[in-house]
Amino acid sequence: MESMNAPASRPLTVRSATTPLSGSVAVPGDKSISHRALMFAALARGETGITGLLEGEDVLRTAAAMRALGATVTRVAPGTWQVTGQGLGALQEPDDVLDMGNSGTAARLLSGILASHGIFSVMTGDGSLRGRPMKRVIDPLSATGARFTARSGGRLPLAIEGVADPAPLSYRLPVASAQVKSAVLLAGLNAAGTTRVEEPVATRDHTENMLRHFGAEVSVASLGAGGRVITLTGRPELVARDVAVPGDPSSAAFVLAAALLVPGSSVTVRGVGLNPLRTGLFTTLREMGADLRLSNERVEGGEPVGDLTAVAGPLHGVDVPAERAPSMIDEYPILAVVAAHATGPSRFRGLEELRVKESDRLSATVALLQRNGVSVDVVGDDMLVTGTGGAVPGGGLVETRMDHRLAMSATVLGLVAAQPVQVDDTAFIDTSFPGFIALMNSIGAGLAA
Repeated sequence: MESMNAPASRPLTVRSATTPLSGSVAVPGDKSISHRALMFAALARGETGITGLLEGEDVLRTAAAMRALGATVTRVAPGTWQVTGQGLGALQEPDDVLDMGNSGTAARLLSGILASHGIFSVMTGDGSLRGRPMKRVIDPLSATGARFTARSGGRLPLAIEGVADPAPLSYRLPVASAQVKSAVLLAGLNAAGTTRVEEPVATRDHTENMLRHFGAEVSVASLGAGGRVITLTGRPELVARDVAVPGDPSSAAFVLAAALLVPGSSVTVRGVGLNPLRTGLFTTLREMGADLRLSNERVEGGEPVGDLTAVAGPLHGVDVPAERAPSMIDEYPILAVVAAHATGPSRFRGLEELRVKESDRLSATVALLQRNGVSVDVVGDDMLVTGTGGAVPGGGLVETRMDHRLAMSATVLGLVAAQPVQVDDTAFIDTSFPGFIALMNSIGAGLAA
């Protein structure tokens, strides 16, 4: 059911798992790909079928926004949707404010689309999203000729006066950000000429992959030190094509981490997206000694997919280089929980991007661990976690700050803590992982409010 009402608070007390976790499960569809599938289908001409779509609150906000902009967006069955678009440049001016809820991805990507169409629009969001920076997309997109009016610091609500004949952009990202890169590329779709984006470190490339899938001409060239240049030829004829959304590796991370930590566990997550620019966590877990097995590799919808099995066992600390951060930026909270249980120290480098997520995710992750007896420190943009080599003390109250990943990380922490862990609110988990608690209970977690 499509529901976008503000969720009521759902506190949770998590106690240590009394039996191993076991089973084979599938996690919801990839959130990044789900957002893009809806947006690109709305910009294409014709009817696109989407299967495996994540039906969390964030993605439902994108569906509602594209509907408000003139596309026909219909839910056919659970995870199965149809989108009929009128073609590039044909978006309609929305009658009302576009409420993006908690989704920074949707707000930033949609900014690029709205800036490059000759319509007026206003975006807002929930309390968390209204506090997050939009200046990082406003600055480059203003060069298209679009006009932006925002609150101080570039915060939502944001009014956008788009331009029907936008100038193509050439932009070098000051920091690695797939969202900013995607906003610039999406603005370039409706611009005559070539749009060029240079990124210092390769970030997730779902936008490039899906643009090609819908018929756009996108080329990628490597730079030194891991950077890339992405070039888009403007005003392509985007044609409807079906999209199969793989399981979200960021959601699979919580299930796999729990299985690695609860003694005696073995859990398989089926159909996980394995895009190499999204799998930094899996690389890091293996460096920590994790028994993480890959099977049934295949390609679906242009994205690599496979089944991952996690088997519990001893883990040790790790030093994660800064250049790996873009491939696992959403997974640092759960990695910090894993590191807290490992033997020895861990250092995660170059986490400045975590300060501008759903919350200041860096400080929130530190607080999550400290309140549960874990030694953790921040030096510059690095996080240092001293592992206990076993169960952490626990016993703390975790303030999730309306951040779904913090809530899920705290839940996993509680499953392997000596004392119960209180999570102040799990309602926002539904933005990315509807049914998380039920799924965890299906493998033996024993979670109850």
